[in-house]
Amino acid sequence: MGRQGDKGMGGQGDTETRGQGDGGGVKRRASGVERQTSGVERQVSSVRRQASNVERQTSGVRRQASNVERQASGVRRRASNVGRPASRLRRLASCVLPLVSCVLPLVFLLLFYFYPLGSILALSFAPEGQPSLAAVGELLRTPYYLRTLWFTTWQAGLSTLLTVGLALPGAYVFARYDFPGKSLVQALTTVPFVLPTMVVALAFTALLGPRGLVNAALMGALGLDRPPLDLQYRLAIILLAHVFYNYALVLRVVGTYWANLDPRLEEAARVLGAGRWWAFREVTWPRLVPAIGAAALLVFIFCFTSFGVVLVLGGPRFATLEVEIYRQTVHYLNLPLAAALSVVQILFTLALMGVYTRLQARVARPVELRSRRATQHRAHTWRARLVVGANVGLMLALLVAPLVALLARSVTLSGAGGVSLASYVQLFENPRGSAFYVPPVAAVRNSVGFALATTGLSVVLGLMAAAMLDGAGAAGGGGTAHRPRRRGQHVRRLLDPLFMLPLGTSAVTLGLGYVVALDEPPLNLRTSPLLVVLAHTLVALPFVVRSVLPALRTIDPHLRQAAAVLGASPWRVWWEVDLPIVARAVLVGAVFAFTVSMGEFGATSLIARPERPTMPVAIYRFLARPGAANYGQALAMSTLLMLVCTLGFLAIERFRVGEVGEF
Repeated sequence: MGRQGDKGMGGQGDTETRGQGDGGGVKRRASGVERQTSGVERQVSSVRRQASNVERQTSGVRRQASNVERQASGVRRRASNVGRPASRLRRLASCVLPLVSCVLPLVFLLLFYFYPLGSILALSFAPEGQPSLAAVGELLRTPYYLRTLWFTTWQAGLSTLLTVGLALPGAYVFARYDFPGKSLVQALTTVPFVLPTMVVALAFTALLGPRGLVNAALMGALGLDRPPLDLQYRLAIILLAHVFYNYALVLRVVGTYWANLDPRLEEAARVLGAGRWWAFREVTWPRLVPAIGAAALLVFIFCFTSFGVVLVLGGPRFATLEVEIYRQTVHYLNLPLAAALSVVQILFTLALMGVYTRLQARVARPVELRSRRATQHRAHTWRARLVVGANVGLMLALLVAPLVALLARSVTLSGAGGVSLASYVQLFENPRGSAFYVPPVAAVRNSVGFALATTGLSVVLGLMAAAMLDGAGAAGGGGTAHRPRRRGQHVRRLLDPLFMLPLGTSAVTLGLGYVVALDEPPLNLRTSPLLVVLAHTLVALPFVVRSVLPALRTIDPHLRQAAAVLGASPWRVWWEVDLPIVARAVLVGAVFAFTVSMGEFGATSLIARPERPTMPVAIYRFLARPGAANYGQALAMSTLLMLVCTLGFLAIERFRVGEVGEF
């Protein structure tokens, strides 16, 4: 019992001793945890202090950023105040420039086309400020003027019949056959159409005149003393010159249309038993009639208003209305009668242009067309080769021979049987006692200067007029591009023919109008060289408009819309989108304007000052003076003018965009 009690007491003491040891370990661990917690708290406190420092730094940065923002806001306000006038100017320009581009061409036509023509009407029916029909009565009572009108009409009709009759076989060859050198032959046959009338007249004089190549060859071969072929001042040489001048017109208009007609209808008629001529008469001819009629009427208009050809080749024996207007103005100073003749010619030409417009609309109607690759083929049979060869030979003989004769005669006339450049050298001389106010080379400088000024003015006005007639450019693209086009469609339909009116008005009539109207304030331009530039621009403007307008109409409107969506103004849309696309068409129009100005003779003969003659005026002066030297200089200057116009035409063909364009 005692031992058990002692044992029990000893166990209890051990237990207490172990409990006290375990409690001390817990305390030690708790103390370690407390120390760790205290360290963590110190770290947290340090982090908080660092965060507080960062917060203070951030607050400082925010204050600095706020200061910068206030400063930037002030700068933006000042910039907005500075840029507001520029923005207003841009908006004003975007509104004013399209308006100016529409108004300027119309103002130009009003001042320099309708006003001179109105002055002619006033001079005809009120020569002294009071209504009078004296000039019209004299015109109707005098048989000579009625005969002049009759000759003008029937020679134009006969020239048209000859031109169409000779050109239709050539149009068939170009439409249905492909042969080596076709492009070159086509270019050569088109060159005469762009030549000035004075050059054409001199070319036929060099070929068929008394001192021409044909008579020189016949006299040498037959041992004759006089020219055996005397066509000077004969109707035959006038008709030949008209055929030469307008052959390419029928060839181009009818040949191009014929080349795209589907030949399968004619082939079907042949399969059903129809002969070649029956199939042509019943199937192909009816489809060609509108194109042939349009081409024939255009040829008739050009022959009806023929001036330079009849003046030089017809001499005193023949006179068209155009020539008689010139004579009454320059030789007799009978302005009322000249104005009455001009009114008659204006009425005729406007009526003819109206009929031509209707025929052209019929040509433009959709028909079944095919690619030229499907309608043209090689000449495989001997009969086809004969047809091609005969027509190409006729074209070269008729259209190239006069030009070659002009060039050859200009270097052989004064060469005593050899080649000589004496006539060209004389162009740079001004012999003492000459009747000319300036040396002949000055006429070259005048023509080039007038042509450059005409080109610049015609291109600017032509671009404005084409943009106005197109309509989409003024809208600036975007979703509103089609609404202005539809809204102004009727207006543009009325304005479109206005820019073609100068083409249907004789140049001599325009010159007479300038003489009558522009000789007193506020448009006193009678002695100014600007008058020639204005007249040439009026004649060249339709060519520029008709070269640029089709190219403008081919532009995809989505390009303008995309530029407008990106924020481009209408002016920038036109500058960045339209102009680069139509640049080649603009170049074609510019070359047309330059070439037309270089060769213009009808209006220039009335308004050019004696001290500032152009090349065609100088050529006519040379021809009016006797002597081989004057004739040689006329040939030399005509050759230079022919080369300039030929190079211009080749440039037109080079830069033309496919078949785009109406000339």
